[in-house]
Amino acid sequence: MEADRAPLMTLVIDASIALVWFLPDEDSAAADATLHRVIETQAFVPDLFWHEMRNVLLLSYRRKRIGRHDIWQSMLRLSQLAITTIAPSNTDLVLTLADRHGLTAYDAAYLALAIERQLPLATLDRQLIAAAPAEGVVLIA
Repeated sequence: MEADRAPLMTLVIDASIALVWFLPDEDSAAADATLHRVIETQAFVPDLFWHEMRNVLLLSYRRKRIGRHDIWQSMLRLSQLAITTIAPSNTDLVLTLADRHGLTAYDAAYLALAIERQLPLATLDRQLIAAAPAEGVVLIA
């Protein structure tokens, strides 16, 4: 008999972790585990996530890391996951976090969303990894 598993909790993901799912020359056990978690539950992202994903996939194509069709295929597969987009709600929090931790406003938006929703954050970004615990945000590794 298999032991009961604790249910996986919803989380906030950023583009740094999601891009690993679609770039064949990237590898991360944390990204793989996060994908499994998103498939099993749900993830939240700020609206800029989709622009970041499109931009990095396009740049990856231009640098010949992926084919042109991979851009559209990756975005299609991503859109099929249970990812909920949340518009930024607290400009002051985003700016404060960016200033306090030397983050871009883009990265601070992910951290702010995790704080506002009281959810763990999945990221591979070193600055976010350093800032999250200082703000009481649990990191998913």
